[in-house]
Amino acid sequence: MALLNSLFAGVSGLRNHQSMMDVIGNNISNVNTIGFKGSRITFSDTFNQFIKSGTNPTSTTGGTNSFQIGLGMKINSIDRNWNQGTFERTGITTDLALQGPGLFILKSNGQQFYSRAGAFIFDADGKLVNPQNGAVVQGKIANGLGEIPAGTTLQDVVIDKNLRLPAVKTTNVSWGGNLQSSSTTIRTDIVELVGNLKLEAPGTGLLYPGPLATDWSISKIYNKDGTEYQLWSRFQEDTSNPGKWTYYYEVRDKNGSALPTPITGNKPLDFDPVTGACITDQFQITDATEKIDYKLNFSSLSNLQADSNVVVRVDKGEVPEPVLGAVTIFDSLGNPHTLSVKFDHVDSNRWSWSVSVPSSSGTLSSNSSGEIYFDPNGQIQSIWQAGNQVTSSPPIPQVTFTPASGAEAQIIDLNFGTGTAGVTQTNLASQIAALSQNGSASAALSNLNIDQYGNIIGIFSNGNSRKLAQIMVATFNNLNALVSVGDNMYNVAANSGDPRIDTPGENSATTIQSGALEQSNVDLSEEFTKMIISQRGFQANARVITTADNLLQEITNLIR
Repeated sequence: MALLNSLFAGVSGLRNHQSMMDVIGNNISNVNTIGFKGSRITFSDTFNQFIKSGTNPTSTTGGTNSFQIGLGMKINSIDRNWNQGTFERTGITTDLALQGPGLFILKSNGQQFYSRAGAFIFDADGKLVNPQNGAVVQGKIANGLGEIPAGTTLQDVVIDKNLRLPAVKTTNVSWGGNLQSSSTTIRTDIVELVGNLKLEAPGTGLLYPGPLATDWSISKIYNKDGTEYQLWSRFQEDTSNPGKWTYYYEVRDKNGSALPTPITGNKPLDFDPVTGACITDQFQITDATEKIDYKLNFSSLSNLQADSNVVVRVDKGEVPEPVLGAVTIFDSLGNPHTLSVKFDHVDSNRWSWSVSVPSSSGTLSSNSSGEIYFDPNGQIQSIWQAGNQVTSSPPIPQVTFTPASGAEAQIIDLNFGTGTAGVTQTNLASQIAALSQNGSASAALSNLNIDQYGNIIGIFSNGNSRKLAQIMVATFNNLNALVSVGDNMYNVAANSGDPRIDTPGENSATTIQSGALEQSNVDLSEEFTKMIISQRGFQANARVITTADNLLQEITNLIR
């Protein structure tokens, strides 16, 4: 019977090395299968027959070892190699590869499966599916605001390709940039009278700029708040004192109408008899009610034989330039409108602001202007609107826009920012721009992106984006216990443990790469090496059988 044991041992070797070849063959056949995880086989010996039992040592003799003869070998385990496979770029958005230990969750006919293969497509109903068998990818669907619900309740990932975003009216506009601190102020500081008043002895009083007392030179000036006024100027020569002129002035509103409390006056002018230069000191014109405060300067006047020719130069001819910005806003019907903002330098650390829309777009409320005060560090100290300080924190003025399109009226927050994040005043050049606005026109879904967290993000025709769904992943305590059911899918089994559903990249160590597929992790060089080992093992076991057979034949020949 001893020779029969060697036969059975050889047979077990043949049978199990054939299983090894089956595993190797399956690995090699799936060398290009996406998401495939190669397997390995290990062997162990079977029961051993005792020839002689061992004995314990005594005081007079030593112990002896047991004698055993093995009865062959058996399969110890067939395990999968779950090491990460390499990625192949495809550029197809719905091709997904997993980086980490997680698996995609699929559902087919009410049963849940798991897979590493991410070659998915959208079917006619917008479901994200495995094209091989129609199993639907599982995840969570966002609500109408693009918010992914909490928890791990799974749903079919379905995207409506005809999805449209409704129009969203603008309710907030954020501005940023800089206002140059050295900019020319719109407030009038100096009015300079430049030119000549003719030296002659007229028979009657000589008037300039015209022959009548109603002839005035009109200039534009601004008060401390940047409000526009008119400065009316004229000169009259004293007939009894040739060369003696008097300057007359009057301040009127921007339309040329007299002020409720007139601001008028005159100033006799003195000239050097030799050079003809005006030697009258400048003087200040102030009015607390109208917030007017400027200097009249006569040093550039002369009294010579030349004809009279005097111009009024405000702030030495400097023209303050407003700082402008604009942004497109949207009404409740999705119609675009241009909202413009204008800043004027009123005084040190003080700027006026105003917003406007084209008359064809609609109207803004009457409080659509105010002032910004900056602190010595160039940051916003306070904001005023229509004469009242904005007390919200941070200070954000609000204006009401009533569109002409029939859309509903909307309140718009004008956020000028705080600190260095927003509008500042420094020595840098002035530049103002809208940082953001929260409105949008109605739009159709034009494209999809999938990020590393599994979020399916819809890109719409107006440039906005919104989360539509999120793909979830599952992990297991024992991946090797999963059972392959074909089509690159696995099912749970007794020793795998329950699936742990997680969000990619957040609660899970697994992330998703869109536009790529995970390749098989089979190493051909290793498989060919194992194939040689399997072949040699099979040959050796076959030799055991043939040798044992020859021995048995010799025994049977003993009776001849």
